[in-house]
Amino acid sequence: MSAEGGKKAIVAALCANLSIAVAKFVGFVITGSSSLLAEAVHSVADSGNQVLLLVGQNRGSRAADEEHPFGYGRDRYFYSFVVAMVLFSVGSLFALYEGYQKLHHPHELSTPAVAIGILLFAIVAEGFSFRTAIRESVGPKGDSSWFSFIRHSKSPELPVVLLEDFAALIGLVLALLGVVLSVTTGDPIWDAVGTLSIGVLLGIVAVILAVEMKGLLIGESASPAAVAKIRSALVDGQAVTRVIHLRTLHLGPDELLVAAKLAMPSGLTLPVIARAIDEAEARVRAIEPLARVMYLEPDLDRGGTP
Repeated sequence: MSAEGGKKAIVAALCANLSIAVAKFVGFVITGSSSLLAEAVHSVADSGNQVLLLVGQNRGSRAADEEHPFGYGRDRYFYSFVVAMVLFSVGSLFALYEGYQKLHHPHELSTPAVAIGILLFAIVAEGFSFRTAIRESVGPKGDSSWFSFIRHSKSPELPVVLLEDFAALIGLVLALLGVVLSVTTGDPIWDAVGTLSIGVLLGIVAVILAVEMKGLLIGESASPAAVAKIRSALVDGQAVTRVIHLRTLHLGPDELLVAAKLAMPSGLTLPVIARAIDEAEARVRAIEPLARVMYLEPDLDRGGTP
């Protein structure tokens, strides 16, 4: 995934959420709808999350130094994990608290038409952001399903924005249903139910994001397809007869560490071994450009693993 594509989706989501947050807060002041208040806080949290993603991209692009010899690529995973925490603590817990309060102390909505109009505007704006995220994700997703893309992508920004926008759209529909049912039935408890539903939804999305980002943060290998390609590229059938063992690790979304022990026939001279290692590195980088850090160890081919 290109960093520019992820940044475009983040900026689109940030602009949409800021405008939506303002509209929702105005709507809450006018109508007193708890669903609108929960959604307004949700939009503020999402706006903060997009800022965090931009900060993560910026910090993750810093060059390696003596203290961090493998660079700062995992900063992008860290800030995406923080996004999940913010979504849960600010978005989900606040919505659940507000819904609980209104469930026990319901009050009539004033000027519900304003709330409905604002929610419809928010759906259109959020739909624009979601469409941008989908368009930027089509290329990186390839032939995989959307679930697989979110589950296995090594670049955190687009999956995070996709899930946030999807949750926001569903949350807006729930808020709209809560307001409409409160108006049509004359029972304001539906507004509280809509608010509680938004809290549950945000909690589920936050947990999914936290689990995925945790895996990336503590270190994940390359995809099985990439590992198979690397293993095949290492062997030339002459100087390198087989791969004794292979380990890969994502140092960041755009950098992969490859470490392998290679079996070589006995009797090879040092210059031949050095050339074989160089050629193996070149073959791997040709098929997997992310393999920027590589450590290859030659060993005798004893016909088994050491």
